[in-house]
Amino acid sequence: QVQLVESGGGFVQPGGSLRLSCAASGSIFRISTMAWYRQAPGKQRELVAAITSGATTTYADSVKGRFTLSRDNAKNTVYLQMNSLKTEDTAVYYCNSGRGTTSAGPYWGQGTQVTVSS
Repeated sequence: QVQLVESGGGFVQPGGSLRLSCAASGSIFRISTMAWYRQAPGKQRELVAAITSGATTTYADSVKGRFTLSRDNAKNTVYLQMNSLKTEDTAVYYCNSGRGTTSAGPYWGQGTQVTVSS
């Protein structure tokens, strides 16, 4: 089945930047919607950003103007560029893949920790 492996998480000060990567296995990447979700302690998992097979992107209101999601079909990889990071961005970030456009797909990565703190 599809495997998703995230990387790029770490510790950064407020105002800093990180770029998360999600490498996907399988032959359906080019026709799949790819997304990033995040979950902070004690909070519901929430959608951060999503990109369709046609490269149409959507973002949570809380990250619009700061985060950029892109995909490289040749490398089966999606990237989440995170700029102007805030302490409230601290969470475990999960890559997600599926065929739908209105809910999470069935495939999840293991998660990567992003900590924003001064």
